[in-house]
Amino acid sequence: MLNLLSLKNFKSIKDDDFELRNLTLFSGVNGMGKSSVLQSLLLLRQSYDKHLLPSVGLSLSGEYVKIGIGQDLLYRTAEEESVKIEACWDENHLELHFDYDKNSDMQPISFKSIIDPSAFKESLFDSNFQYLSAERISPKSVYEVSDYAVNQRRSLGSKGEYTAHFLSQHGDKVITIDGLQHPKATTMSLIDNLNAWMSEITPGTKVITKLIPEINQASLHYQFSSATELTDKFRPENTGFGLTYVLPVVTALLCARPDDLLIIENPESHLHPSGQSVIAKMLSIASENNIQILIETHSDHILNGVRGAVKHNDMSSENVLIYFLSRDLSSPEHAANVEKIEINDDGRIDNWPDGFFDEWDKSLNILLKDE
Repeated sequence: MLNLLSLKNFKSIKDDDFELRNLTLFSGVNGMGKSSVLQSLLLLRQSYDKHLLPSVGLSLSGEYVKIGIGQDLLYRTAEEESVKIEACWDENHLELHFDYDKNSDMQPISFKSIIDPSAFKESLFDSNFQYLSAERISPKSVYEVSDYAVNQRRSLGSKGEYTAHFLSQHGDKVITIDGLQHPKATTMSLIDNLNAWMSEITPGTKVITKLIPEINQASLHYQFSSATELTDKFRPENTGFGLTYVLPVVTALLCARPDDLLIIENPESHLHPSGQSVIAKMLSIASENNIQILIETHSDHILNGVRGAVKHNDMSSENVLIYFLSRDLSSPEHAANVEKIEINDDGRIDNWPDGFFDEWDKSLNILLKDE
């Protein structure tokens, strides 16, 4: 498991260490740096995939993330023109320093780097890795196909674009995390459990996928069950945005295996609050079963769902950690202020920073305030 990430002169991060646990949540006001933390890992992955690591440098533009050029990467008031990304696992360690090239989308690796070749066998760099961006697939009837991504890398694509193909190929496979077997699923197969969990988000959901070799695409449709029958098949365009948008998230959690690393941006997007709570429950169960998950979220329903999982002993408080990133506007520096927030065994948070999921209370106080 990835235990520590240390960043220096990386975008809005001046010099900070991030302890990482089974489930680590990053939150904060827009533009305060929470995405930057996840982007540092994504840059390492895409640079490795391009064969630029460990010997050449850091690719700022690729499959997972597009930062731009060197001047977009370097912390604005850096005292030295160098970027550091350090990652520590249980047994392996990387300390990567990159020299600054202002106008290039590749930052050359520095001789100061400390490189353990065995670190590149960790989940971040192999097929035990899954990344889903905030910009995921929109509803449509057919989706892209990639045999390499789906069958060799076990990837859904960074936008979830291969989810339909993945389900058409692996829907009958057995899920490996017993805790994620839904009580209403009749088997341990991926598709049965997917339908059961998706039905908690939209009642009676049945996902139907099919590979269409003639056009090298995969189709996606939905059916909905009532007490006595199934509806006709619906195109995704006619079922609402949230159902298709969350499909890759639910699929990623169900097909994950112990020691996998999942990075998911805004898993709550386009979901009703009750659906967000379902995702929080799944995140908690998966992470408690030795799947490491890093998420960026703006959802108090995700947060409270995780807190509830801790309170009801479905998840250990030691396995979850929250970071709240903000900025001191009175400071001349444009550095992110990083606050580490713990959840205690009762699901409570004792230190509640201003701006941390408190908008509901503020709005309620305004409504209750006497004129």
